[in-house]
Amino acid sequence: MILISHRGNINGKNLSLENHPEYIDKALSLGFDVEIDLWYLSKSFYLGHDNPEIKIGIEWLYERQKKLWIHCKNLQALPILAELENTNNKFDFNFFFHDDDDAVLTSKKFVWVYPGKQPLKNSIAVM
Repeated sequence: MILISHRGNINGKNLSLENHPEYIDKALSLGFDVEIDLWYLSKSFYLGHDNPEIKIGIEWLYERQKKLWIHCKNLQALPILAELENTNNKFDFNFFFHDDDDAVLTSKKFVWVYPGKQPLKNSIAVM
């Protein structure tokens, strides 16, 4: 079983800290994978749920890539991550995009199921 922190949260919502790099790192240090919300605008990456809020570099993503579940929050982020993987074999991201879909397939072929649509065999159950 993989335990995935939602935006860094491990004990309920903390809206003021969600998607902050230090908060994500704390969840990672406790052994969790982390689902993050990623935006790509004007050739830069940002973390943030409803809006791009915290600018991060590609190296930040690279250093944590094995434990991140990257929710692309705008369509521009999706092809950029795919292109990075296709042109540089050091990148191996697990990313996906969804809006109001019941389920989506991540880039590593995991079935990510929207809350309330579980159970679905062999899927990521978002609680």
